[in-house]
Amino acid sequence: MNYAKCFSLLLLIFSCFSILSADEPFDQLELPDGFKISIYAKNIKSARQIAESKNGTIFVGSKSGDSVMALIDTNNDNYAETKIIVASGLSNPTGVALKNGNLYFSEIDKIWVVKNIDEYIENGVHEEQPLKEIYTDQLPSDSWHGWKWLGFGPDGYLYVPVGAPCNICLKPLQDDSRFASIHRVLQDGSLETVASGVRNTVGFDWHPKTEKLYFSDNGRDWLGDDSPSCELNIINEEGDFFGYPYKHATNVVDPEYGKLIPSLDKNFSDPILELGAHVAPTGIAFYDKNTFPKNYHNNLFITLHGSWNRSKKVGYKVISVNFDDDGNYLAHQDFISGWLKDGKVWGRPSAPFVKSDGSLLISDDKYNVIYRVTYLKEKI
Repeated sequence: MNYAKCFSLLLLIFSCFSILSADEPFDQLELPDGFKISIYAKNIKSARQIAESKNGTIFVGSKSGDSVMALIDTNNDNYAETKIIVASGLSNPTGVALKNGNLYFSEIDKIWVVKNIDEYIENGVHEEQPLKEIYTDQLPSDSWHGWKWLGFGPDGYLYVPVGAPCNICLKPLQDDSRFASIHRVLQDGSLETVASGVRNTVGFDWHPKTEKLYFSDNGRDWLGDDSPSCELNIINEEGDFFGYPYKHATNVVDPEYGKLIPSLDKNFSDPILELGAHVAPTGIAFYDKNTFPKNYHNNLFITLHGSWNRSKKVGYKVISVNFDDDGNYLAHQDFISGWLKDGKVWGRPSAPFVKSDGSLLISDDKYNVIYRVTYLKEKI
């Protein structure tokens, strides 16, 4: 018997077992019964918005990195072993979206497009990055609240928000109507405003049945630990105004600009749900598949990135929001928690994405991974 080979084999088995059974921080995450969470991809610097191409390639943007990356599950084991940088040298490329085989991604002041991205991936020769073209360069360059979420609406147009270039201010908004608004990008690259008075949305999606646009909004800072609340809103009529900088949440009048409300010729739209002060919602996604239980169908998942300016930390979890058939809010509850333990934070969920197979991907821009959530029980 070759004892050296046997010892080496035992050592390899032990090493693999040690890796598989290591006490990873994500083992602390708590989910409802029947759900399982695993790591889909590792070492993704400050992972943010996620998109999926027709052939199943996952694309992810980055909050503080400079690249957009393609992730490929080469071995069909629900783990993306292969990573391909499809664009680099970018400024905060947080947003990614796909339409008709073309990949769109954002920088602070522009949006790019790479056409026929699956063809590039399938070609297998990735020494050179694919050709990218400007889709629009008509976005402001201010970096404060400058991260851009992207999404294609039911009308086929690309939508993009532009946050306020401040914590609380008015003059920049008067000088440039692009700020504190959500826009539709027209064919010539110009912006058409669909909602204003939006301080900083980092996530929006359309209800699968009503096709109305829902979006989160981050509340202003420095009004205390518990005020004002971050928000979930709905655009009922194009051009709706959501209060910033005069009013926050449902009834928090701004101490500096609230006195101007009587002079305004505006109708204020209130949030449909107050999410809590400083929880920082950074991504939302409707569940439009059927592999999760029926009570999750058409639910909205929201990642609460977590507080940075509160005496006691809050957020750092994923919640699920329930609606009736007409898209009216019913209730909400925690879906995943555990990134915050005993006042210490090890991860920050940043964006949810519903994959074509019905699983839920969640990016984490602190732990630098993407998680995959599946339901283990029989389909309902």
